[in-house]
This record gives sequence, structure tokens and C-alpha cells, in this order.
Amino acid sequence: MNQTLRKDANQIVTASIRAVLPDEAVERALKAFSPRGGRTLLVAAGKAAWQMAYAAVAALGHVDGGVVVTKYDHIRGNIPGVDCYEAGHPVPDENGFAATGKALDLISDLSADDTVLFLLSGGGSALFEQPLLPGEELQDITRQLLACGADIVEINTIRKRLSRVKGGRFAEACAPAQVFSVVLSDILGDPLDMIASGPAYPDKSTCAEALAVVEKYKLAFSAQAMELLRRETPQVLANVTTQITGSVRELCAAAAAECRALGYEPVLLTDQLCCEAREAGSMLASILRTHRGDRKKLAYIAGGETVVHLTGKGLGGRNQELALAAAPGLAGLKAAVFSVGSDGTDGPTDAAGGYADGETAAALAAKGLDAFAVLHENDAYHALSKVNGLITTGPTGTNVNDVAVALLLP
Repeated sequence: MNQTLRKDANQIVTASIRAVLPDEAVERALKAFSPRGGRTLLVAAGKAAWQMAYAAVAALGHVDGGVVVTKYDHIRGNIPGVDCYEAGHPVPDENGFAATGKALDLISDLSADDTVLFLLSGGGSALFEQPLLPGEELQDITRQLLACGADIVEINTIRKRLSRVKGGRFAEACAPAQVFSVVLSDILGDPLDMIASGPAYPDKSTCAEALAVVEKYKLAFSAQAMELLRRETPQVLANVTTQITGSVRELCAAAAAECRALGYEPVLLTDQLCCEAREAGSMLASILRTHRGDRKKLAYIAGGETVVHLTGKGLGGRNQELALAAAPGLAGLKAAVFSVGSDGTDGPTDAAGGYADGETAAALAAKGLDAFAVLHENDAYHALSKVNGLITTGPTGTNVNDVAVALLLP
């Protein structure tokens, strides 16, 4: 392993994530928050829910009740006046269903004088859920969607119609109270109806689009699920004000700034990366090969969210797959490719992402591993763990997509 590149990678990851933590972002958004004089209730959902709620209560001084639903191991302590729950992600579980039920109970008897502060971040689609069909069936549908290669917009188009809270239905349930929604965006282009499946935003997707996703990927849905897909969601919500705070653009800008501080010349390739993880890793390695004779320190940055098409039964995540897929193309170069999820988790693993450099392919071969075979089994986690290629940050408290960086030394 190239120790210089690995050290730089760690520093870029740390600086990038620090720049998109939600504390200051939530405080900025709350400058436009004007409760009506009745009760102020807080509901927060997503991977960054605890951090957002903690910052909001600190800024406001108090709330009259609240519910936080976040991922396992993401609660960092008590928040005055707020009940905090942990639940499953990316597949919803009974704890998430129960916690969302608590949130619905909290807002069940509101008046026009009351205000709901709704804090939303990525991961909310799985974590904030009250299904309109059996929980086991929703879990199976979620697994099908994750395995077939559907992108996040397609997945959420389905999820909205199977839920009591998605697709604007949570805000509808809050009426006549006003909802002030603060959103930490994890979807490219910040489509408010798609972030966490839009619990507090009018739905722009249609039943026809949902049915088309089922047909496109040949998904196995029950008659009850198909009937729910034919029910339209709220198209208009008059009781919601929304503020977006934080996005992948800021994450990429922070990565570029840190690369520059380390002496690299940064180039932003895109902040809307949305291809297969393996393709992205191979592409970044190809770019580095093209510029290996430029005789200067270069950094290429790509933000967004790739997808993984499952072909095996291994353990990993999209960021680990991206890094591992770059390894063969990096062989022999003084270069590295690394990719991380800003929330600190990548797939069902304890890693935030993966790292590979010009020595990774040889290190894997020395342990009897071939990158292409590992990728076919979707087992990037175990392979990278054997060559010090995992990047681990722990839960970060934010969630604004992923950032991948390709570094080249002269």
C-alpha cells in the first residue's frame, strides 16, 4: 500500500464529511422557522435524524414533544423532550414500523395553531415507515428493489404507494397544523418528492411510473401490492414549508478544497454520478492511466450515488465495490481511488467505503484473490479487509450521498 496516498485519502475523507455535518446547516434553516404559538412538535427521520434533532432542540431551546427514527447505532444520547428510536436500514423492520407509529400518534390531534418541525435525511425511506401491506411483504419488495439494480428514484416511486407516511401522506396527516420541513438531501438534483420518499412533499410521480418499474425489473408483487400501486398519492399540500440544507455539491466542494490544500490540482468530474459502482471504479482508474505522464499531483472528484447489481452472496457496499473495481486498472501506478458514503456506512457493513491503489491488485493476488471474481460474488468487504482497504469512520450524523476521489502522484 502506498502510505502517502492512504494518508491523503484519510485526510480528504475526514475534511469532506466535517464540512457537511448538519449542525450549522440546521441552525441556518431554522432562521426561517416561525411557530404559530401553539405546540411545537419535532419529528426527525433518516440516518442524520439524531444529529439534526439535537441541533434543532439546542437552537430552539425546547420542543413540546418529539420522535426521532434513525439507524441502529446512530443515537448518541438523550435529547430533551424527544423520544429516540433505532431501526433497520436499508430493509425496514418492525422497530421502524413501531417508531413511525409513535410519530403518527404524536401528530394525531393537532390544531391549526400547532407546528410540526419535520427533519428529514437520507435513509428515511426505510426508517420512517408504516406499511399499507404486511411488513414481511414490504421487506421482500425492498430486497427485490435493492437487488435488481433499480435506482433510488425508481425504488422510491414504488415505496410511496405502499406506505401510510410517504408521498406526502405524513404532512397530510399533520393537517390542519403547519409543517416546517428541513431536508438534508441525498438524491441528485434535490427532488423533494423523492428524498426519503417525500413524506412532507406533494408527489410528482404517477401510478403509471410505479407500474412501469415493476414491469421493467420483472418484480414479483402480490395482488394487494399491485392494487396499492394504482392509488394516487397527494398531489397538493397547502400546509408545508420546506428548506433544503446540505447536498452532495457541498461534499464535493469540500473534497476539492482539501485536495488543493494537500497540493493536488482538483477536477470535479460530476456531482451527479449515477452508474453502476463497478463502472465508476473502472472509469476513474482509466482517467488516472490517461494522465499518468502529466508530472503533477492530480485529483478527480465524482459525487453522487452509484448502484450495485447483485450477482453473488458476499458482503459489501457500493463504495467498496467502486474502489475494488478500480484496483486492476491502478496496478503499477502511483495512484489511488477511494469512495465513501457521507453517512459513514456502506451497505450492510461497518465500513464507510473502500480504498485501492496501485499495489492493491498485487496484494489481493498474494492472498489468492482476484478482484473480478470477488466483484462477481459482491464480496468487496472481505477482500478489502485483507489488504487494509476498508475506510471506517463510524456513523457521521450526516447523509448527502457519496464522494469518490481518484488521486495521482507524479
